[in-house]
Amino acid sequence: MNAWERFYWLWEVLFGVTFVATTALVVLDDGTTTNKTVALLCLAGLGLTYLVQGRRLIKGPEYEHTPWLFAGMMMLFTLGAVFASGNSSFVLFLVCPVLYMTMPTKAASILTTAAVLSSPASLLVRGGLDEQPVLLPMTAILIIFSLLAGRYTTQIIEQSKSRAALIDQLRASQAEVSRLSREAGTAAERERMAREIHDTLAQGFTSIVTLTQAIESEMDTDPKAARRHLELAARTARENLAEARAMVAAQGPSALAAASLEEALRRQVERLTEETGIEASIEADGPLPPLPMSTEVVLLRAAQEALSNIRKHSHATRVSCRLSVVDGRVRLGVTDDGIGFDPTAPTGGFGLAGMRTRTDQVGGIVTLKSEPGAGTTLELEVPA
Repeated sequence: MNAWERFYWLWEVLFGVTFVATTALVVLDDGTTTNKTVALLCLAGLGLTYLVQGRRLIKGPEYEHTPWLFAGMMMLFTLGAVFASGNSSFVLFLVCPVLYMTMPTKAASILTTAAVLSSPASLLVRGGLDEQPVLLPMTAILIIFSLLAGRYTTQIIEQSKSRAALIDQLRASQAEVSRLSREAGTAAERERMAREIHDTLAQGFTSIVTLTQAIESEMDTDPKAARRHLELAARTARENLAEARAMVAAQGPSALAAASLEEALRRQVERLTEETGIEASIEADGPLPPLPMSTEVVLLRAAQEALSNIRKHSHATRVSCRLSVVDGRVRLGVTDDGIGFDPTAPTGGFGLAGMRTRTDQVGGIVTLKSEPGAGTTLELEVPA
């Protein structure tokens, strides 16, 4: 609601008070009963025209056509009342603003001037203009005042409507921004969940499937190895369950909840050896500085992704991990002696892209070095 709409009731009060006062002055006029009756009927018609159509034109939406019928009826009733009774001239305080509120400025100015001139014209017709010599100068002043006041009123109304339209546009823009923000937030959360599932649950399920296949081949030939792999599969399933619960609760990785980053990485390396027989080791160059949880999550997930790729694709026999602090940055390196690959060739996988996205979010850098037949080295640096 704009300012004009909020304070429109003040205009209604002014209209009512002025209309009643003008009617009372006409009733108390010394003119003939016929003239007073005509003036009162014209005032009644003017008030009814305003109530039926004028309020709708003032408060309603913009109209493509100019309401000439309404303006004509207002002028007709005004001239009839003024010519019937001189005291009816006070109704001009209502008619002139209404004309400016409903008509284009140029047309309203012409009609307002005509309405103001009706008062001296009525005296001229009745032959009483000579008795009021100041009426013509006062009429000129009133015309100038009406034109200035009407133009000012029109500008106020137009500014109020323009500001209301601007506010509506801003609200629509804010609603659009909110909608896009919600969609962007939903997309970001969907991408985050995809990375979490890929880096935790999907890798865990892959390990369980691999262990289950090993158990099937060992049940008859090597029951001891089958039992060991069965224990590993059960432990992996429990850890996957813990990771799923942590994701539902929007908590950090369960591996970091009960151990330090170095201990969590060491467990990942030991699990690789237990599940695949690959000789894997981890070295840490001294204690790490305190790191934000988000940075520790990036390092842990990067190590998990690197070891998962080694397990699935590298055919490596040895893997080494190194955790160090270099120039105020924490560096994680994972190297294997596998078959390697061409880093420039498209892989179609999600792991490396997700790793780079995570690293970018904490201001880190991912470097991948590999070539066919020469193994792979992954290095990740994040701010300490």
